[in-house]
Amino acid sequence: MKNLKKILKNIISEIQINKTIGNIDLEFNELHFDSRKASKSDIFFALKGTQTDGHIYIDEVIQKGVAAVVCSELPQNINPNVIYLQVDNVAKALAFFAAEFYENPSKRIRLVGVTGTNGKTTIATLLYNLLKKFGYKSGLISTIKYIVNETESDASHTTPDVLTINKLLSEMLDAGCKYCFMEVSSHALMQERVTGLEFAGAIFTNLTHDHLDYHVDFAQYRDAKKILFDNLKGKAFALVNSDDKNGKFMLQNTKANKYTFGLTSFSNFKAKILEKHFDGTLLEMDSKEVWIQFLGDFNASNFLAVYSAATLLGEVPKDQVLRQISALTPVRGRFETVKLKTGALAIVDYAHTPDALENVLQTIKKLNVKQHEIITVVGAGGNRDKTKRPIMARIAGEYSDKVILTSDNPRFEEPLEILNDMKAGITKKAENKYFIIENRLEAIKKAVEMAKKDDIILVAGKGHETYQEVKGIRHHFDDREILLTINV
Repeated sequence: MKNLKKILKNIISEIQINKTIGNIDLEFNELHFDSRKASKSDIFFALKGTQTDGHIYIDEVIQKGVAAVVCSELPQNINPNVIYLQVDNVAKALAFFAAEFYENPSKRIRLVGVTGTNGKTTIATLLYNLLKKFGYKSGLISTIKYIVNETESDASHTTPDVLTINKLLSEMLDAGCKYCFMEVSSHALMQERVTGLEFAGAIFTNLTHDHLDYHVDFAQYRDAKKILFDNLKGKAFALVNSDDKNGKFMLQNTKANKYTFGLTSFSNFKAKILEKHFDGTLLEMDSKEVWIQFLGDFNASNFLAVYSAATLLGEVPKDQVLRQISALTPVRGRFETVKLKTGALAIVDYAHTPDALENVLQTIKKLNVKQHEIITVVGAGGNRDKTKRPIMARIAGEYSDKVILTSDNPRFEEPLEILNDMKAGITKKAENKYFIIENRLEAIKKAVEMAKKDDIILVAGKGHETYQEVKGIRHHFDDREILLTINV
């Protein structure tokens, strides 16, 4: 059992408690912000989210027997058997409560955060795999999965809620993990999901058009990413991509040790692309040639970030890091290839932003030396940033010979309305390239039917996802699985 008074004493200097009602000298069981999970002797945090306000569930959780409620607005009817803690920011209070409840696991594990628009999953996963190759027990918190040493579970968000993060970090410590590599989204930073965590290092990949449905504008999106670096302590490292103009911006106010990596700009860690092939890329790092089983300039940048971060962690000599990097294999749903029985090559990639889609198509275009046809299957997610839809359709047409616009995760939007938004990006010159097939399965089948020997099919947008979300229900759907089924 945890003691509330003990926790309050530890966090009172971190957060401002405006008003306390009731005797705080009691024991409690768990912390919850989901009213459905709250039960007897728990503490309930009345979070204000994008979908609902936790304050409207206070009476409900009190009936369930919760011991205390943390809220920003006190209810009119005060229950004498319940403790009330009024704070300005419930999310921030929850973050510090969570850290204390799990005995501050981030201070006892080397936590490395990766933020940016693209590359987060690849970098975090490769760092986990690399340290594992060297015998270090580690954890991973990513878009695809959560891993505690070697025990895996499916991910629900790019960055989970602060309770889940601290719980996972605590489990990692119990499993003997020394490191944790975590994707840090802009949403998580804005919503205090990583508040109260102590990072040993942070990595910035790049910043391009995304999530403008949530952020007011690009400047707010950029500033959200910067929060991670602003909160680093002096002993941590801050590693940024100097090829991106926002890299230096991330370092402006950080107290951490500053480092840069880049393929084209002046930086502390540099790499050069020597050769590009469909089975990998030859790089030069630290004057040594390294073969990686990944394609594209963006992946060369990702690998440079991995090499740089591994070097800064200081556990393994540089030459050993370089040797093991060449043995790393692609992350699920990131430029995964499927050779079809027709002789065509299909590529499954998570590219769901204009920049990511352009990067993948540019890579394919450069490797397609014999000028075989490129057929792109792409959609856009529902209830997300609408402004990127026409841009993605235009980019697909610019680099492809044929484009099939289809459904992605429509969520609560009508698929045809999403496709109509995408159609706005089709230029008059390129309109003959486009087909519109709402059903994603049929769209992939059509692409396979159209492809001739050595043609290239890009199925973009969903990557590792094994579902399609429609009207709040997730139906099983796996782009790679479908390609393999069609290929029988």
